[in-house]
Amino acid sequence: MVQEIVLNDTPIQVYSYEQEIVKGKTKISVDFKVTSEEYHDITTLLYKGTFHVNVPEEDLDFQGTIHQYSTSFTNLYEKGQVGDFSLSLIEVNE
Repeated sequence: MVQEIVLNDTPIQVYSYEQEIVKGKTKISVDFKVTSEEYHDITTLLYKGTFHVNVPEEDLDFQGTIHQYSTSFTNLYEKGQVGDFSLSLIEVNE
């Protein structure tokens, strides 16, 4: 099972990974944990919307954009909190 994806040179440890082809484009869906201490850096990265996506374990490398995104965070700045993020990325033409 895939344990890590890399978005714009930022490694993200994932605990769930799915990959499929949608209308000829690669789509990946991942779930990962984010601590309140990591929250700012991760959300700043995700606000970019489009990324260089690398999945080393699958030898997969593409330009992708957010297809779907959600988080379980409700109190973002309370120390010691851990939230679940769900992210789907779909390949786009460069």
